[in-house]
Amino acid sequence: MVSKMYEITPEDEKKLAKLSPYQQAILRILAEVPKGKVVTYGDLANELARRDPHWKATARAVGTTMRRNPCGPYIPCHRVLKSDGNIGNFRGGAEGAVKEKARMLREEGVEVVKGKINLKVYRHKFV
Repeated sequence: MVSKMYEITPEDEKKLAKLSPYQQAILRILAEVPKGKVVTYGDLANELARRDPHWKATARAVGTTMRRNPCGPYIPCHRVLKSDGNIGNFRGGAEGAVKEKARMLREEGVEVVKGKINLKVYRHKFV
């Protein structure tokens, strides 16, 4: 089953307007990742650079953007992983947050094995 991307609402737009243009662009791209799929920090950075070469592909800046996401879980920062498929951090490292992220991914149909996700199976392909 392929799920549709999240459609950003007028309320989301108000929240996004408080972020930098870079952060807004990254979160708009992230909103395209459907349930049951994941991307890496680098995937998001590279996709933004592909769409608008004016932006540099920097995975670290994507991580900062995830921490500042005012529209989660609707704009799904829980679907963003490390480059090796490790689920990484969540909610700024709050206690129990990594387990919550794994649970959210499992509920969306993503198999999490020992804290990792098979990117060959679950990675979203941008078009």
